[in-house]
Amino acid sequence: MNINTQFKKGVLELLVLLIVEKKDMYGYELVEAVSKIVDVNEGTIYPILKRLTNEGYFETYLEESKNGPTRKYYHITVSGKKRKKNQIMEWKKFSNSVNDFIKGSEKNE
Repeated sequence: MNINTQFKKGVLELLVLLIVEKKDMYGYELVEAVSKIVDVNEGTIYPILKRLTNEGYFETYLEESKNGPTRKYYHITVSGKKRKKNQIMEWKKFSNSVNDFIKGSEKNE
């Protein structure tokens, strides 16, 4: 699905938090999971992972891979879960406001 780049930037962090909360993932696996929802590349996701880790929302650990090099896995922290919850509330508030405005605008057409 091709979505406006600015729309995408606003929701990627939330998607990453939601996906990693369900299951610890390594970077490329996460890129693939997000790509099923919105079209992204590795260069978009890795800076988000680095920032979320630096801010304490993710912890990382290394795990040996059966098919290649050791992989760095991302695990959501307690503060990451709080961040996700706050972002969901903000997203719902934002999207409801935009949807209400769109509905009002369509009535005037």
